[in-house]
Amino acid sequence: MLKIKKIFYLAKVLLLCLVFCSTLLPVYAATTTSLNSPLEEQVLQIIRNHPDVILESVKEYQNQQYALQEQKKQAALQEMKNNPEKVLGNSPTLTASAQKLVMVEFSDFQCPFCSKMYVNLKKFLGKHSQEVSLTYKHYPLSQIHKEAMPAALAAWAASQQGQFWPFHDRLFSQQDKLGEKLYLDIANELALNLEQFNRDRNSEAARSAIEQDMAVAENLGIEGTPYLVIYNPNKPDGKIETFSGALDISQLEKILANIGN
Repeated sequence: MLKIKKIFYLAKVLLLCLVFCSTLLPVYAATTTSLNSPLEEQVLQIIRNHPDVILESVKEYQNQQYALQEQKKQAALQEMKNNPEKVLGNSPTLTASAQKLVMVEFSDFQCPFCSKMYVNLKKFLGKHSQEVSLTYKHYPLSQIHKEAMPAALAAWAASQQGQFWPFHDRLFSQQDKLGEKLYLDIANELALNLEQFNRDRNSEAARSAIEQDMAVAENLGIEGTPYLVIYNPNKPDGKIETFSGALDISQLEKILANIGN
């Protein structure tokens, strides 16, 4: 019995290796000629004879991973709602005088969907500026957007001189021109101190601030941008909700009606 348990345990270990490496079973089975251990041969035979065990193990593993991520997400959401000073920190915020809705946006200056979200949010906030506050969190998808991080660093540097939102607006309105020339042109247009601007965007403090935003995003399990976290600050026990993708005006209005009242 002990040996059988050991075999099944090893089978699970090998299976997890297969999952982690994204290796298909036929490919793995093709390597059996290089295996010398009798135990390994037995494990492979068990896998061949009991494919249902493989499927159950994969499903169990996926469920465990999903449950762990969901726990992290819920904990991060509650922390954001219950301790906003800690989570939101010094992030740029447009504060409403009579808050009915708090919106935290994770965004990427080079993401085309974030550009659509920018346009819709600007119209929505223009209508509800006294009811809805917006906090911006950086989540540059550097793997696919080469200017995402440089733009985020430049925007952070502008925030050190009190010009984050004007800089933010110009980046999105000229998204097709992202690059060094644009960052300097905007800095000049906003009359920023260029020496400080360049020093700040190349500083460890800038990168650390953006990495902190990204850490919050990872705890939430965010995989893409834009991503919104929305709740009513006047309802301590109220629901906190998340939305992925570029929402249109009608969706934003519905959210305000459902959550903000």
